[in-house]
Amino acid sequence: MSHSVSYFISDLHLCPTRPAITDLFFRFLKQQAPQADALYILGDLFEYWAGDDDLADPFNTQICHALHACSQTIPIYLMVGNRDFLIGEAFAHATHITLINDPTLIHPGGVPTLLMHGDTLCSDDIAYQNFRHLVRAPHWRTEFLARPLEERKAQIEALRRRSEEEKQHKPAALMDVTLDTVVTTLRHHDYPRLIHGHTHRQNTHTHTIDSHTCERWVLGDWHNHSGNYLAIDKTGCHIRELQLEA
Repeated sequence: MSHSVSYFISDLHLCPTRPAITDLFFRFLKQQAPQADALYILGDLFEYWAGDDDLADPFNTQICHALHACSQTIPIYLMVGNRDFLIGEAFAHATHITLINDPTLIHPGGVPTLLMHGDTLCSDDIAYQNFRHLVRAPHWRTEFLARPLEERKAQIEALRRRSEEEKQHKPAALMDVTLDTVVTTLRHHDYPRLIHGHTHRQNTHTHTIDSHTCERWVLGDWHNHSGNYLAIDKTGCHIRELQLEA
């Protein structure tokens, strides 16, 4: 996967209660995305995903149609996040996108670049990492998806409410990446550039590791008033902002 211009987005948290952000995403897919050679979505496209048997939901159908239309112009790659890790092959088939692993190494602009959602980098949050390990286990996934769809949705909503409550009591540093884990990850992958989301802390960081300089680009979330994407070409990395239409 090597392209001359690549776009990267994450943490849109699309849901029916935020129609302005959904419209902004549709506009991005029609206007900006076709200008790229590839689009990478690095997790949490949806606020939550209860399983591919929810494709018939009217809101989900809208999103799928928009992605499918864009995928006729450019290849779209999707890495699942902590909110939508139950996305599977049926979704990929319906949208004509390609699912990619976390992490994945690509070479946009000829530079080795590691893509991650970013939640595994937050290793100091032991409670979250234990939960992540539990729900990513194949047997948990099989058992959970065997339950009725509405039951799954109710359980996810309850988990989301509990998570939001717990965040109020967590130190801010605990919800950011752990620097030692970032360093270990970059070293393991031979000192690439790193792009991730998850923390909602859009920024650029430079890490010097074993005499190697590594850039880390943190993608922003799409909140109530704007969106953003990272464009990479032969000139480097560029953050682009997207504003809601007046």
